[in-house]
Amino acid sequence: VLATAFDTTLGGRKFDEMLVEYFCEEFGKKYKLDIKSKIRALLRLYQECEKLKKLMSANASDLPMNIECFMNDIDVSGTMNRSKFLEMCDGLLARVEAPLRSVLEQAKLKKEDIYAVEIVGGTTRIPAVKEKISKFFGKEVSTTLNADEAVARGCALQCAILSPAFKVREFSITDLIPYPISLRWNSPAEEGLSDCEVFPKNHAAPFSKVLTFYRKEPFTLEAYYSSPKELPYPDPAIAHFLVQKVTPQTDGSSSKVKVKVRVNIHGIFSVSSASLVEVHKSDENEEPMETDQHAKEEEKMQVDQEEQQKAEEQQQTQAENKAESEEMETSQGDSKDKKVDQPPQAKKAKVKTTTVDLPIENQLVWQIGKDMLNLFIENEGKMIMQDKLEKERNDAKNAVEEYVYDMRDKLCSIYEKFVSEDDRNSFTLKLEDTENWLYEDGEDQPKQIYIDKLTELKALGQPIQARFQESEERPKAFEDLGKHIQQYMKTVHAFKAKDEQYDHLDEADVAKVEKSANEAMEWMNNKLNLQNKRSLTLDPVIKAKDIQAKTKELTSICNPIVTKPKPKVELPKEEQKPTEPNGPVEGQGDGSSGSQTADPSTAPAPAATEKKLPEMDID
Repeated sequence: VLATAFDTTLGGRKFDEMLVEYFCEEFGKKYKLDIKSKIRALLRLYQECEKLKKLMSANASDLPMNIECFMNDIDVSGTMNRSKFLEMCDGLLARVEAPLRSVLEQAKLKKEDIYAVEIVGGTTRIPAVKEKISKFFGKEVSTTLNADEAVARGCALQCAILSPAFKVREFSITDLIPYPISLRWNSPAEEGLSDCEVFPKNHAAPFSKVLTFYRKEPFTLEAYYSSPKELPYPDPAIAHFLVQKVTPQTDGSSSKVKVKVRVNIHGIFSVSSASLVEVHKSDENEEPMETDQHAKEEEKMQVDQEEQQKAEEQQQTQAENKAESEEMETSQGDSKDKKVDQPPQAKKAKVKTTTVDLPIENQLVWQIGKDMLNLFIENEGKMIMQDKLEKERNDAKNAVEEYVYDMRDKLCSIYEKFVSEDDRNSFTLKLEDTENWLYEDGEDQPKQIYIDKLTELKALGQPIQARFQESEERPKAFEDLGKHIQQYMKTVHAFKAKDEQYDHLDEADVAKVEKSANEAMEWMNNKLNLQNKRSLTLDPVIKAKDIQAKTKELTSICNPIVTKPKPKVELPKEEQKPTEPNGPVEGQGDGSSGSQTADPSTAPAPAATEKKLPEMDID
């Protein structure tokens, strides 16, 4: 981002306000209405004016505006056209060019340097606004982005970049600081206030700088915006930062304090850290490596890990040139003089520096106090809990209402066969009473009342639902049991017919299967007859789960017998017996060519039989 410029009080709402003012005045004269005295009517007029503004962007002709029952049951109407509207908005349109001119000056660009002009925002659809921008830059404006959603999409992308849960392409965004930021502090040398502009306008962000101070005691840095006139709010103060635990050197001189100031990716200014550089004189025996390490530590303090290499160079130069005031320079001069005055001591003793982190107390101007913040959090928690309870109460109420409508509908359709006429009439009456109660006394009752009401209704409705459900599931369960009985009886008949498939089964086991299947069939026929005689309005003689249990019992007895595998016939072992004499026969006929050709193929056979002989003996 090279530069930004804006008019914070110019936008689509301003154009709406022009129309609202015009129609307030017109309706006041025409219908004697004081619209601004009624907020509801004024908001409605705002909505209608916004719609009219959008229509005028596409139509240049006269457009009507009619609002029924606008105020005091009076219907109002008026007309507006684009030319009259633009005439009213002349003052607003004149303000469009100022930010455009300002942004070009800040970026130090000419109109010829601009490659493309992209416009976003709903108000850019007003032809006059588009024309002003196009005329200023001397080229056609581009509208490739969705005017209404561009900012929201940009925010969503930025959130995805910042979030660890989303993986997006690497985007390098160098933002800038729209308002210059300065620091102010008490200067012991000048006996007054000193200040320094740390981040000028349009400075790159995020960015860090290290400032050096020479102090003997804790001191305060006051951050503020340098140009209050540009700010959209009156107070330019940002915060006070108190750097604590600053102590003089052992010889009583001022200590060197390095303060790191930062503007983060969100544009928030802060004093991120402060450190005191302590100088220790040591004997000649001390190794020089330690000073190098501390020097490296100091460098680390000055360099922000998130910055690029160019930014690092700028940071060090700016920190030295801009951030050090006159008293800093004088103290630096004194320290140099001391070094020059004591050359022999410098040879004998080596200087070792250490850095000590200092605590910083932040006093943010715009921050809510901790007590107040905790109170707000507590109140928010109460409201969330209240919302949760209210939702549960509404859900309980809706459950009762839903049950009433559902049961009343089903009692006259799918549940009709499963309830007697008297029971249906009494239950329907109960449902109607509950419905009337919901819209009268039961409109705003506690959650438990609704739960009790639903339980009371379900006590009447549940048996009917259960009878219907049983009638749906029972035939399927009987059918499943019948299939199993039929399957097992087939197996028994096949065994009796000396079928090879089942000749391995034991006769006692098959008799057991036949007995179990016959018993199951008798039980099923008995229950079916009893159930067929029973009325559907009464509870069933047998339930689907009982039939499923009977099926399970039958399969547990019969399945292991019926599915018993046939014993394996060991044909290969019988074939191997005649191959035993083959070995010596082939061995005797060594001279014949046929035996030589047969040798390779038959040679493994005797070896195999020899290995398997013991197994055969055991068998």
